Amino acid sequence: MRREGSPFQGVGAVAVKELADNLSSARMFVLEWLIVLTALAALYSAIDSLRRTTAQDPFLLLRLFTVNHAPLPSFVAILGFLIPLMAIGLGFDAINGEHNRRTLSRILAQPIYRDALLIGKFLAGLVTLAMSLAALWLMVIGLGLIFLGVPPGGEEVARSLAFLVIAVFYAGVWLALAMLLSIVFRSSATAALVALGIWLFLTVLWPMLAPAIAQVIAPPDPRYALLGLQTPDTGIWTQMLSRISPNHLFSEAMVGVLSPTTRTLGPVFLEQLRGAVMGAPLPLSQSLIIVWPQTVGLIAGTIVLFVIGYIAFQRQEVRA
Repeated sequence: MRREGSPFQGVGAVAVKELADNLSSARMFVLEWLIVLTALAALYSAIDSLRRTTAQDPFLLLRLFTVNHAPLPSFVAILGFLIPLMAIGLGFDAINGEHNRRTLSRILAQPIYRDALLIGKFLAGLVTLAMSLAALWLMVIGLGLIFLGVPPGGEEVARSLAFLVIAVFYAGVWLALAMLLSIVFRSSATAALVALGIWLFLTVLWPMLAPAIAQVIAPPDPRYALLGLQTPDTGIWTQMLSRISPNHLFSEAMVGVLSPTTRTLGPVFLEQLRGAVMGAPLPLSQSLIIVWPQTVGLIAGTIVLFVIGYIAFQRQEVRA
């Protein structure tokens, strides 16, 4: 039987309703304050460290994102750890919550297709995350102006905006994963536990497992070991396996965007150093080219996970 009307009819209504629920929920309030307080602590340490050093750095604003001062990590490292928590908190009960409240069949009884419901919920979650990250970005800019007293340059602002966009893509991966699990599992608690388990595995365990698996695939060459060097094939496999983790892709992209002197995120070849002045910053366009594969990887991960969830939701029984 052919459907009538556009499958996107009602996307706006669902997105606005879900966005209002997200912004007013106690869960979102707790997650936001957790990130804000942790980020403020990291920024305070970074500002304190930068005020003790010379202020001649032409990219002083960018260093607020990357400088770490023991015992706290950098602002970017904290976001890389906490953004998945925020996205999972928004999406783990997006669909199964409607099942458990017996409201899904009532919603779909209205002139709203499943397409519009799923897309609306995803867009609302992504806009919520984007608004939260934009507020954090403005907080960094404002605190940098107040405490450092150095206005940011145009390239610094552009690079920090690129950081913001990539962070939203990174959040989209975890939001799509959480929504997929909310479709697969009827229990919200199960979906949340599985999502947190995947997050811990990819963020904490996978960086330790990837080098070990790479050594099995490409055993180290004793000749390189005698010189204290890593076997090239082993290093390439380690890098490829590590990039399965969205956290690793996000970290690499942040290094390329927020550290203008970064010339490569992989093995360094002589051709890349020909004519280069060591320590000289790259133009923004060149830095964006370097991080483009990582950015595309995050976007592709979001699309793949969302499409899998979309197909699973289309085939799912929704009757109460």
